Amino acid sequence: MKKKLNYLILLFTLTFMVGCTEGEDAAISDETKSQVETTVNTSDLDEKPVEETDPEKATADTNNENEEAATTAADEAIAEEISDETNDEQFSGYKLIEVDGGDLSGHREPKVAVDIGYGDREYWAFTNEHGQLVRVIADEIILQDDSSEPVTSNGRYYNDEAKVPGVESDTLDEGHVIADSLGGVSNAYNITPQDSTLNRHGDQAYMEKVIRDAGGVTDFEAIITYPNTETQTPSSYQYTYTLMGNEVVDKFDNVNPDQVNESLGLTDSKTTSETSEPTGSTTNGDISSIDTNGNGQVTIKEAKAAGFSMPITSDHWLYPYMRDNDGDGMVGE
Repeated sequence: MKKKLNYLILLFTLTFMVGCTEGEDAAISDETKSQVETTVNTSDLDEKPVEETDPEKATADTNNENEEAATTAADEAIAEEISDETNDEQFSGYKLIEVDGGDLSGHREPKVAVDIGYGDREYWAFTNEHGQLVRVIADEIILQDDSSEPVTSNGRYYNDEAKVPGVESDTLDEGHVIADSLGGVSNAYNITPQDSTLNRHGDQAYMEKVIRDAGGVTDFEAIITYPNTETQTPSSYQYTYTLMGNEVVDKFDNVNPDQVNESLGLTDSKTTSETSEPTGSTTNGDISSIDTNGNGQVTIKEAKAAGFSMPITSDHWLYPYMRDNDGDGMVGE
């Protein structure tokens, strides 16, 4: 009986020892695993530092990027809208059509806007409800370049001009509102019947020369007036443009200036007036009889009407009262 009891005690002791050993092994295994994981994680951190992410900061950055993108898009949309509104205002009430620059037809559509600039130039012509050409505008007049543009031997883009009603007259030219030399085309939206002398030697020709000599102008506008709604022959022209920072206004009637002078009895008196005027004349400096509109300045037209021959040079007493647009010391050359 005692022997059996000792056997049971021995068996129980062995069982207890085995259980403790397995527990220790498990504890050692868990500890080792923890150490291994710690080692691995530490190694990873040494090789590639992990940046801590602040959720609030990340959200703020994303919101800022979205706001910047939205602002940029909004600015672009506003700019485009302003541009569209400007164009809409400029062409409001007019239909935009395209007409070939060399179209010889004299017909014009009513209430339309047509680009009459040669090549990439943008010169816009507008007609009224009667099909009359009443306005031409250009942000910038760009001179003809015969070195890069196809220009004929006589300085034209085209061999002929549009046959607007009235140009068949012997005394009227197919007059460009914006000349070939200034980059204008030759269709009916840039041509009006204009007095031949005025077009070739008068105020129209002088204005074109001034612009050429200046190398171009900006803010160009031509207003064309008619005596009635039936004719296509203008009664007068008014040109406004900015030349070397100064606004210039040229206004003249569609008439032969030589005939006007003759009718005023000024033609025969030119030479007499010019030769009989002594250098120290008491009339020097008194422009009251010449300055017909009383603005303190004398135009070429006023000077001619008073009997003075062109050009007026810088040593002439009248010169300080006149506008020398190209600054060459001569007015009306």
